[in-house]
Amino acid sequence: MLQFAQTEYLLIILVIPFLFLFYAFSRRGRRKRLEKFGEKTIVESLMPRVSKNRGWIKLSIFSLAIFFFAIGLARPQLGAKIKEVDSKGVEIMIALDGSNSMLAEDYSPNRLERAKLALSRLVDKLKNDRIGLIVFAGQAYVQLPITTDYVSAKIFLNNINTQSVPVQGTALGEAINTGIKSFSQESKNSRAIILITDGENHEDDPVAAAKTANEMGVMVYTLGIGSEAGKPIPLPDGELLKDRDGNIVVTKLDEQTLVKVAEAGGGVYVRAGNSDFGLDAIVDKIHNMDKQSYKSVVFEDFNEQYMYFFGIALFFLVLEFFIVNRKGKNFFK
Repeated sequence: MLQFAQTEYLLIILVIPFLFLFYAFSRRGRRKRLEKFGEKTIVESLMPRVSKNRGWIKLSIFSLAIFFFAIGLARPQLGAKIKEVDSKGVEIMIALDGSNSMLAEDYSPNRLERAKLALSRLVDKLKNDRIGLIVFAGQAYVQLPITTDYVSAKIFLNNINTQSVPVQGTALGEAINTGIKSFSQESKNSRAIILITDGENHEDDPVAAAKTANEMGVMVYTLGIGSEAGKPIPLPDGELLKDRDGNIVVTKLDEQTLVKVAEAGGGVYVRAGNSDFGLDAIVDKIHNMDKQSYKSVVFEDFNEQYMYFFGIALFFLVLEFFIVNRKGKNFFK
């Protein structure tokens, strides 16, 4: 099946009809100017070598060259096939806090966007590991099932915002329990959950959930994002979030809870920094776990076909160059 890697270049083809229109108006204007010199038949007899059709022939051939050149620029590809490959790695479920408190600006531009940037960079470094994505606030949802499709992982990651979860809050325990259920059936001990949050849990018991995960062979790591002093939460309208009494809500990093969760889950706690976010340190520890063998469905590389279309375009350009507008003894004279 033929597909194009850069379809935007196909828009160049839309120029071709305008070339014909421009040439038609140009010939019409030229004809009117010649009519001023005298009778049409007399003027034409004075120019016996002028061809009426070769201009159109040259333009048609030049348009074909543009057509095939545009297709070449769009990079036509053939030969994509799905195949299974054997890989060794670990399964990592990322549980990202999507509550309103993640809008606090003690990180640039805010906690949530800084976490998404760090995760995007982490995905770029992954090779054989499987990754999944959970977003949580008052509830937890699987945003992306466990996969080796890193491109899709980045797309889903970029779409996360504080509206991704309709119920506000910070249910750390539910996020961990959702992560436990989201690993593949073939995975046994090479499983880890990375919890990225400010730690302000108001819903459940995350320590008990982390202990359950550890008993099931799932390591729980926590990454704390925020500051001890805390920051107010900006709203889309520019105002700051206030409680029922009209006081400005200040969200702080709850390190104690996150340390306890990591200890119960057999993992470690890392505090995120502005320059070194801390994800690499956690993933390095995860990679020390025993690797799990599994099969992955991947796409083979496409075969590029652009060079053939460039060759055809060059042929038509050369052909157009040798065709003259005047009549001669042969086609190329």
